[in-house]
Amino acid sequence: MSDKNAGSMQVDPALVRQLAELLNETQLTEIEVEDGDRKIRVARTMTAAPAVAVAAPVAAAPVAVAAAPVAAAPAGDHPGTVKSPMVGTAYLAPEPDAANFVSVGDTIKQGDTVLIIEAMKVMNQIVAPRAGKVTAILVESGQPVEFDQPLIVVE
Repeated sequence: MSDKNAGSMQVDPALVRQLAELLNETQLTEIEVEDGDRKIRVARTMTAAPAVAVAAPVAAAPVAVAAAPVAAAPAGDHPGTVKSPMVGTAYLAPEPDAANFVSVGDTIKQGDTVLIIEAMKVMNQIVAPRAGKVTAILVESGQPVEFDQPLIVVE
């Protein structure tokens, strides 16, 4: 249609900003919204996020398992703090009846799965960025987490 080419579509800048913020919060690469004849697509390129590896779905929405000891939150700027790369629900075990991936005092290797975060029905493995000893687990299984929230500390 020549009307669309002539610029008749009105774009709501506030909506575009909200969609861009949603991309950042959820770590998605693109989002598209359609309202009648109007369609808005916002996309961005992702920088490598070494702490995230998308896994095949584990059991459908795991239920909370017995809470692991939660340490008093140390400073989030500790060099061994593993932070959440996304908004979602943290699970300390791969399924409800399974043992936790890690416990306080465990020695882990770089790349070991330390927990999973469910975001939009996708189970995302959170892996250890370095080898060391788990000194604190800062979340409980089934707890909602925010982007950049400290999850565990590895020393």
